[in-house]
Amino acid sequence: MPTAHAAARAVFVVFAASGFAFASWASRLPAVRDGLSFSEREMGLLLLTISVGSIAAIPLSGLVSERLGTARTVLGFAGLTAVGLSVAGYGVALGEPLVVRGGMILFGVGSGVWDAAMNLEGAAVEQRLGRAIMPIFHAGFSFGTVIGAGVGALVATVGVPVVWHVVAAGAVSFLSVVVATRFFTPSAVPVPDGAAGAVNADGADPAEVTPPPSGIRGLLAAWREPRTLAIGLVVLSAALTEGVANDWVSLAVVDGFDTSDGMGAVGLAIFLTAMTSARLAGTRAIDRYGRVPVLVLSALLAFVGVLTFSLVPVLWLALVGVALWGLGAAMGFPMGMSAASDEPRRAAMRVAAVSTIGYTAFFVGPPLIGLVAHETGYRLAVLVLLVPMVLGLVVARSVRPLPTAAGVKR
Repeated sequence: MPTAHAAARAVFVVFAASGFAFASWASRLPAVRDGLSFSEREMGLLLLTISVGSIAAIPLSGLVSERLGTARTVLGFAGLTAVGLSVAGYGVALGEPLVVRGGMILFGVGSGVWDAAMNLEGAAVEQRLGRAIMPIFHAGFSFGTVIGAGVGALVATVGVPVVWHVVAAGAVSFLSVVVATRFFTPSAVPVPDGAAGAVNADGADPAEVTPPPSGIRGLLAAWREPRTLAIGLVVLSAALTEGVANDWVSLAVVDGFDTSDGMGAVGLAIFLTAMTSARLAGTRAIDRYGRVPVLVLSALLAFVGVLTFSLVPVLWLALVGVALWGLGAAMGFPMGMSAASDEPRRAAMRVAAVSTIGYTAFFVGPPLIGLVAHETGYRLAVLVLLVPMVLGLVVARSVRPLPTAAGVKR
């Protein structure tokens, strides 16, 4: 059986592969727009097609993982993600928007379920190790996006066609997953030694240990828990903050400052590098200060960063805002996933519920920002993010650990 440390390394690789695939596509959006001759509104609608597959598939991710296990779920849907990237790339080469949309639907289904399942595996490893290391796994995702954005900037500068770039990126990410999933834990949510029974979503120990509901009953039960829904709102805010940057920062830099596609990719790389750095430091920060203070500080940094990027007239200062935005966007999502997994026996369905809320925002929010940008421009459109940031702060205490949480400050 793989050790907990081997499983942790494998989860890190899988997160990185997911980030690499996503950023490979996001970094080429200016070229996709030019290849299809799309306006801001048409680009928003194009990206909205990703959400069609994701919203349909992610609510069932807990059931799929419960039936297949996290290793097979991640492997299968990583393959579907690679296929979606390839189809979309060929659609751009052919100048066929319908083909691109078909690829984006496959991409949405694949990446959505893949991400939910790898978060569930990460929670299982976190429980086995007895330490809050979910931010490090999400740093792996960010690390993958930094590499993907960097490669994207390079190939965009030298004029590599979108199709060859994204087909190769999909193949690399899938082959990485094939190797890494061999070292996953044998059970998605093992109960650690000494964990006596279940803990309710409000943090209270039940008088008697009862098996948690499974299947559809378990999924519906998770959606009725106030703490789970509040965590979902935290993750929604974080997903919007991150997702809008992933999809629109490059275009906002290019159009907002009348600069090159390469500089747009640099803007995305700055955001992703800042986010990766914050996540690498996140475990130590949570251990020292606790989840809630770290979440509040993160939201404030993101708030200032978005304001700066949207309103200043100078490119270098706007890029400082992008860096603050990235630092602030780093911690909400991993802390939300950890909070949803505080009780191992109910983690699968709670993570599925929280993932549904978060990834719906992640995929639907950015295209809607694109529609707003049609009227205001990309830089002013991202000011819409300030509203969910405030809502996330209101329910920040929901991420406070339950008694069964893996070694975090309460």
